Amino acid sequence: MSIYDALNKEQREAVFCTEGPLLMLAGAGTGKTRSLTHRIVYLIEEKGVNPWNILAITFTNKAADEMRERAASLVGPGSENLWISTFHATCSRILRRYADLLGYNRSFTIYDANDQKSLMKEVLKAMKIDTKQFPEKAVLSAISAAKDECKSPLDLRNDCGDNYRDIRISEIYEEYQKRLKENDAMDFDDLLVKTVELFQANPDILDYYQERFRYIMVDEYQDTNTVQFMLVKLLASKYRNLCVVGDDDQSIYRFRGANIFNILNFEKYFPGAHVIRLEQNYRSTQNILNAANGVIVNNKGRKEKKLWTENAPGELVHFKQYDSEYDEAEGVVSYINFLAMRGVPYEDMAILYRTNAQSRIFEEKLKQRAIPYAIVRGISFYDRKEIKDLMAYLKVVDNGNDDLAVKRIINVPKRGIGQTTVDRIQNYAILHQISFLEAVFRADSITELGRSASKIKKFGEMIRDFREYAMENDISELMLYILDVTGYKNELEMEGTDEARSRLEDIDELINDIVYFEENNEEPTLTDFLVEKDMYTLNAGIDNLEESSNKVLLMTLHNAKGLEFANVFLGGMEEGVFPGYGAMISGDESEIEEERRLCYVGITRAKERLYLSAARRRMQRGQAQYNRVSRFVDEIPEEYLDRAKKKTVQEKVEQTGSRSMAGAGFRNYSYGTRGKKPYSLDDYKVKPLSSLDYGVGDRVKHIKFGEGTVVDIVHGGKDFEVSVDFDRVGRKKMFASFAKLKKVK
Repeated sequence: MSIYDALNKEQREAVFCTEGPLLMLAGAGTGKTRSLTHRIVYLIEEKGVNPWNILAITFTNKAADEMRERAASLVGPGSENLWISTFHATCSRILRRYADLLGYNRSFTIYDANDQKSLMKEVLKAMKIDTKQFPEKAVLSAISAAKDECKSPLDLRNDCGDNYRDIRISEIYEEYQKRLKENDAMDFDDLLVKTVELFQANPDILDYYQERFRYIMVDEYQDTNTVQFMLVKLLASKYRNLCVVGDDDQSIYRFRGANIFNILNFEKYFPGAHVIRLEQNYRSTQNILNAANGVIVNNKGRKEKKLWTENAPGELVHFKQYDSEYDEAEGVVSYINFLAMRGVPYEDMAILYRTNAQSRIFEEKLKQRAIPYAIVRGISFYDRKEIKDLMAYLKVVDNGNDDLAVKRIINVPKRGIGQTTVDRIQNYAILHQISFLEAVFRADSITELGRSASKIKKFGEMIRDFREYAMENDISELMLYILDVTGYKNELEMEGTDEARSRLEDIDELINDIVYFEENNEEPTLTDFLVEKDMYTLNAGIDNLEESSNKVLLMTLHNAKGLEFANVFLGGMEEGVFPGYGAMISGDESEIEEERRLCYVGITRAKERLYLSAARRRMQRGQAQYNRVSRFVDEIPEEYLDRAKKKTVQEKVEQTGSRSMAGAGFRNYSYGTRGKKPYSLDDYKVKPLSSLDYGVGDRVKHIKFGEGTVVDIVHGGKDFEVSVDFDRVGRKKMFASFAKLKKVK
């Protein structure tokens, strides 16, 4: 029996379609990873393709590891020559060979989010820019968005027109890139942008990789941004053997720069593309799939598909509306306890929600009943303070041009070196156009240091000692030596707290990881170790999830993507919560469609049972809000939904349904009733404002978009139309009554 006989008709078609562009529209739970790995096997065993000529790109290390393991088990010898990795890891690997052509060392440092923030603080300080007007995070977000679109500082400047704020951001962007280059560093966005630049400027290198990767596969294609699209298009332009796999209905990362039109317009960008739809679901019951289909069909910007399964119909989707968020949490946790008493493992249950803030009350109720739980927040092991400290020591030993790494450890553990001393060293480095570490080595020449010079000299001597030690010893031995000489581990042992013990366990795990790296590489070098670990700072919460933990998991819907559970509890199914109030008042239908896709993702996480819940009254922004049941609940066909009702409470609420809902602006409706008309902003009318307490030029704050500057106000007859340049999202025009802008004092 052939291994391909186990595939369904559409999966086999996708596996056997190897030449030319292919779009595999793979719905939730339809076996896309299985199809991809079998396609790799088919290329090698049946088509005679050398594994060396195959590239498979994923978005997470976990997905890459899973695909690599599956391919290895099916292919056997030769699978080690496959390139299966994330976008960033792929680009880093290429740049490690050719970064010198772009003016970098091949051992350049990769800056994570915290490193970027530290560097941006330095940039804004040097440029004497008010961080209240240009917050670090807002500027970094704008720069990242520019890089997602593959825009240079000059490109951004040319797009600014006469907008002062945009012009200033382009200038900050230019200085930020200059300092990255001086530090011989790239941020994560640069890995993609610089690889595209490398290919565009060096046709011979592009041709080499086009020949190398004659067959390219990209997973989760709906999550790609513009620069990722450009990279893939360049690599695939010669042989056009490009297979992309994705589901436009699960495109939920627009806030990270994902461009859904990459998948929607695939046939336009790659003429002659073949399209195959994987619609048979192997995960969920038919009733759950019917609910998901009923919701997502309301989106206009999508490719038509309909999930089905040979699984049993299963239970109806359960929905219950509670009086308050506390009642909701109590009800959900009570049912979790009930299922556990019936023998359902805790690990088979998950509570999902739209925002992190919703977890608090669920946590309280779980603690009260002594139910074990874990929250998935997406924090990587390599983002923990003690790990970042020790990795910074290794980076300084390996690359003295990394100013941020030197500054991070110069007073860790504390050596009595203050910020004033650091600033004086920095000023000397700038004046003499040398790195910060080189300035440390010249401490005797910096007269402004005074008595602090001896401390700086001692630090510099320690770094020289570590470098000499590294030349003669393994990485693990170097790490132990650093811990001993610095007293870092001893300080935690002396502290004796639970937190200190947890940090010591993390340090032990870091040493384990180093030893594992040494044992699995023929010639392990410190540079290679740092390069590999740089990639793991990209991990999302899904990559860090413990697989053998019998706990109820709590997570946002974004963190839930890629996971599945027998029992899913999806809370906060109310207008103003899910979809969020910001999306509802934005006037941008694409924002509602993104929220609907997020709901679709949540529904399709459930395998056997799905429980939806809502609260009639919820505390939001410090006020009690009365919220209508989410449109997404009303979009589920009635025959697949089991509504639990409390008639007496229902009647009571309907009698008070016309009360004014200050804050949310909801009026004149009854709760829990099935919608008889389409949802629109007319359902949430508020009284137009007759006057404003802000004017053109004032700083204001919006509940979703944050702070911005008012640039125009027009009285439209019924209401004021206000145009605001927001720090994070650019210019928005809105009605004052809906916007509820607050003047920033």
